[in-house]
Amino acid sequence: MRTSIATVSLSGSLTEKLTAAARAGFDGVEIFENDLLASPLAPEEIRARCADLGLTVDLYQPMRDIEAVPEEQFARNLRRARHKFALMDRLGADTVLVCSSVSPLAEADDALAAEQLSRLADLAQDFGVRVAYEALAWGRHVSTYDHAWRIVESAGHPALGTCLDSFHILSRSTGPEDLDGIEDIPGEKIFFLQLADAPPLGMDVLQWSRHHRCFPGQGGFDVAGLVRRVLRTGYAGPLSLEVFNDVFRQAEAGPTAVDARRSLLVLQEEVGVADLPAPLAPTGIAFTELVTRDAEPVTALLGRLGFTRTARHRGKPVELWEQGDARILVNTGPAAPADARHRSGGRTSVDGTTLAAIGLESPDPAAAARRAEALLAPVLPRRRGAEDAPLDAVAAPDGTELFLCATGRPATPDWRADFEDLPHPAAGPRDLRVDHVALTQPWHHFDEAVLFHRAVLGLAARESVDVADPYGLLRSRAVTNADGGVRLPLTVGAAPGDGTAHARHIALATDDVVAAARRFTEAGGRLLPIPANYYDDLAARFPFEDGELETYRALGILYDRDEHGAFRHCYTHTVGRVFFELVQRDAGHQGYGAVNAPVRLAAQHAVR
Repeated sequence: MRTSIATVSLSGSLTEKLTAAARAGFDGVEIFENDLLASPLAPEEIRARCADLGLTVDLYQPMRDIEAVPEEQFARNLRRARHKFALMDRLGADTVLVCSSVSPLAEADDALAAEQLSRLADLAQDFGVRVAYEALAWGRHVSTYDHAWRIVESAGHPALGTCLDSFHILSRSTGPEDLDGIEDIPGEKIFFLQLADAPPLGMDVLQWSRHHRCFPGQGGFDVAGLVRRVLRTGYAGPLSLEVFNDVFRQAEAGPTAVDARRSLLVLQEEVGVADLPAPLAPTGIAFTELVTRDAEPVTALLGRLGFTRTARHRGKPVELWEQGDARILVNTGPAAPADARHRSGGRTSVDGTTLAAIGLESPDPAAAARRAEALLAPVLPRRRGAEDAPLDAVAAPDGTELFLCATGRPATPDWRADFEDLPHPAAGPRDLRVDHVALTQPWHHFDEAVLFHRAVLGLAARESVDVADPYGLLRSRAVTNADGGVRLPLTVGAAPGDGTAHARHIALATDDVVAAARRFTEAGGRLLPIPANYYDDLAARFPFEDGELETYRALGILYDRDEHGAFRHCYTHTVGRVFFELVQRDAGHQGYGAVNAPVRLAAQHAVR
């Protein structure tokens, strides 16, 4: 299906918005009136620019407070409309959006509304324009799609149809039955379909709409269910995004447009009108890669955690460190330039050690890469020697490089073949494995990151959690595979420029966190000190065996429990922008110690 995006969904000047939409692969645009009024280009020049970019102008919007008003006011409205229709002729737009009136002059008179909309359509038809009447969720008298359709049907004018907007419909919906009337509308009378998702928020619907819309798949609405109903009417117009969002208005237009187009590709897959390579969820963490200019602090930390340097890359300054099933690459080469859109994460940081890449075990790396490319994920160029394993890598929205691996499988390239073994001392206890990798996100990429990991990688998104930080509020949402072999908590903070809030961490699972913590401290490691008040509170919340709580207090081990069992964890100090967590997770416990996060964050701030 054709895809379109409203210029109000993107930041920048009108020309910047048009360029971003075209580069992302959209077929057309809705031009928002304010964008045109602020543009130095004449309508004819905008029309030509769109044509040069391969874009059609699918909708001009909005016209407001038109219908069901006193005749004197309606005469003024027609005069205004005549000017707008003449402008649309110059612009090359053939459909105008008319929103249901919010004017105090509007009367609760459907017959009058139908009569005046019919007269408006008469005038529009003279200019080759169609009128798409939309019910605003906060309209004065018309606030539902079925009410708007009854007025359009009553008017019976060929140039008058309806516009369906998923936000206005779903924000008022109490259940699927509220959508049943959509399929009673003839497809040819649905002149336009606007799409937006939104998180579930208990707030005034106008403020909800103006500030918190998001792209399909990023919120809580059943946008796919609505689109399926619209398609069953025979609707053949574009799927168009109209998203008012404070974050999108401040982010770069190019990445936002790509995120928007990806959301529509996934939506089309969900409703059965797009054939994309099937999702292949990763099955495990092959490795994590740390990039640093000074290896000593991080390798000393790894050594105290029980890691051993086991191999070196044949052609790059990269070493492999292993402990149990956990593998960490330490890269001391120059930071590779990330794709220009990824300016806040991954290898672009030069402030000490960063977590730059994750190797994901994939059932079929080549097929997973094809899906990523189909969903507009940047496939990253890789400097590779003639004998290096041909690994595919894609860039996540935050710039993290995601390598698609098949470790130890016959007849499949194995990344470990790029490394030559090093002599190393006999290892001590080797019981660690990666439990999860926590990735902080730039503030303007959080919703995009959740959609990316869900759609591109095939991971499931868990419920969003808000965590109090001493200097703001952190929002976190984990994406995981079915068995928990891959867990990636995604977090965005409200403390820009603060290293603690934006550090990433690798959580290492062990069967005995007390023993692991003791080995670490006996090797000279320092665990994050936790205030005594925390343990006094723990004593009130949970019963413990004799001496158990005192052990946790002495080592700085945090504790949580739910109906599935306990979660014990402690933290190292931060090196650069990375720290480690030791985790003991009872079977069935799916959490990450969110209840303890405010204490951990405060302790990290205190250390800094």
